[in-house]
Amino acid sequence: MQSVNHALFQWIGAGHAPHAHLLWFATLVAEGSSWLCLALLGWVAWRRPAQRAYAMATLVAAAVAAVAAHALADALNMPRPFASGMSPSYIEHGARGSLPSTHASVMFTVALVMALRPALRNYGWAVFAVALLTGWARVYVGVHFPLDIAAGLALALVIAALFQALAFVVRRLIVPLIARDDARTAQAAGSFGA
Repeated sequence: MQSVNHALFQWIGAGHAPHAHLLWFATLVAEGSSWLCLALLGWVAWRRPAQRAYAMATLVAAAVAAVAAHALADALNMPRPFASGMSPSYIEHGARGSLPSTHASVMFTVALVMALRPALRNYGWAVFAVALLTGWARVYVGVHFPLDIAAGLALALVIAALFQALAFVVRRLIVPLIARDDARTAQAAGSFGA
């Protein structure tokens, strides 16, 4: 598997002879696109008040993705391309484990969780496109292997599935229990006041 990963990196990454304009663009995307993702989520929360709670829940899912990605990367401790000598690091980056990519995990999580919501589906697909571009850029600048990006997508799929399952449990089981208890409390309060 590692040989395929290295071969893909040699095909996608800048290596030791980057194209100047492509490197400039990849650097811009690799360093700034996560802010674009956060800005889009903030814009949805600001401009779509009915979706504000869902946007905040999406932010929580993104935080879970970041923590999980860091924990997995620390545990697996897979080297980065620049640490392996396959490419310089064209952006400033630490040498800690690279699999899965935290950027990919977080951005794909935001994209998938937003895509689960019909009212936010188009925003989710827009973030997904930005996440794909970011994955390419982070490979190109030498801080990730392609498998790191794929692992970030896989982690995002797991987190989005857990998010959906939790939303189902809350909507179908917990909310009706709270409503029932509220009705009983109101009824009991009414019988005490009578």
